Amino acid sequence: MVGPSRPQFVLFGSSIVQYSFSNGGWGAILADLYSRKADILLRGYAGWNSRRALKVLEQVFPKDATIQPSLVIVYFGGNDSMRPNPLGLGPHVPLSEYVENMRKIATHLQSLSEKTRIIFLSAPPVNEEQIREHLRTSGIIGELNRTNKLCKIYSDACLELCREMDIKAVDLFTSIQKRKDWETTCFTDGVHFSSEGSKIVAEEILKVLKEANWESSLHWTSLATEFGEDSPYDPVGIDGKTMNVSEDGVARLMQWGISNGY
Repeated sequence: MVGPSRPQFVLFGSSIVQYSFSNGGWGAILADLYSRKADILLRGYAGWNSRRALKVLEQVFPKDATIQPSLVIVYFGGNDSMRPNPLGLGPHVPLSEYVENMRKIATHLQSLSEKTRIIFLSAPPVNEEQIREHLRTSGIIGELNRTNKLCKIYSDACLELCREMDIKAVDLFTSIQKRKDWETTCFTDGVHFSSEGSKIVAEEILKVLKEANWESSLHWTSLATEFGEDSPYDPVGIDGKTMNVSEDGVARLMQWGISNGY
């Protein structure tokens, strides 16, 4: 255990989470912004669905852990929504089971601590043509197994569950498409986010954190900066006075191309 103790934010999900520190990813943006305020812990598993997540839920989030996360951001749904394989293999999970799996995940997380907050990310859209091109390049011919029609169905189901359980949610299916050129700028392969796509994800998460009416805010401006006190060892400006550079969140947002309104 490394001290001092900080709030823990856990990112739990499939490849959208595992790859969130790559290509200017949304996980990296959060880790940078909260670098002296909270520890961002990655629990991402490429290719996974909600069924597989349930099998490890208690291992990833044990109820008897000494320290429980302050925030858990959960993403499953894109793989669940893929067309079923005729042999019964693959990541597809029927819609009704997906909803119940996500309900069980949410219920378990809620039981960890009264102070553990949860945000669900719904299934984003995909660039179907980019996926087709990727399949053609790979020599795969056949019907698309991932479509926007299916993604929207699972996204809507996730959002409805969040309304029912009073859980904060980010509607990625809608948010990504607010950008006019989303199909050509938001993905690396038609499914996974480019830096531009990740910027939207980070902005939407920060918006939820800013607007959430929680007893203790988890927005970056509300959390204390570790060892943020003034010191005679701080850099000295041209006026001969020391400058405390520990609070540089706005500069970090600008570096990532995100409005300082977040």
